[in-house]
Amino acid sequence: MMNLLYRKNMPELDLHGETKDSARVLVKEFLNDNYKMKNYEIAIVHGIGTGILKKEVHKVLKESKLVQAYGLDNFNSGCTLVRLVEFIDKNAKKCYNTQHNSKGDRV
Repeated sequence: MMNLLYRKNMPELDLHGETKDSARVLVKEFLNDNYKMKNYEIAIVHGIGTGILKKEVHKVLKESKLVQAYGLDNFNSGCTLVRLVEFIDKNAKKCYNTQHNSKGDRV
């Protein structure tokens, strides 16, 4: 899994009760807000259920230039842990970070 541990003071977005479309918007806003505040490790709680929210969250994370890596929490499969990049080269289409891995790869 990821080399990222859940911490009590980690920013967290809880998507319980949200629809797929509203979850997409909330996740994008959450990523942008935390990148601006320099919170590079965050948690997104989507729940287990049928997996619709988890698939949508992972789709948004895979498409985002702000995401360096992500994966399910080892102890709670209803929570995805995310590591954001610390620097984005605005002139390039890819983000350049010394520890950057391709999207979806586990760190």
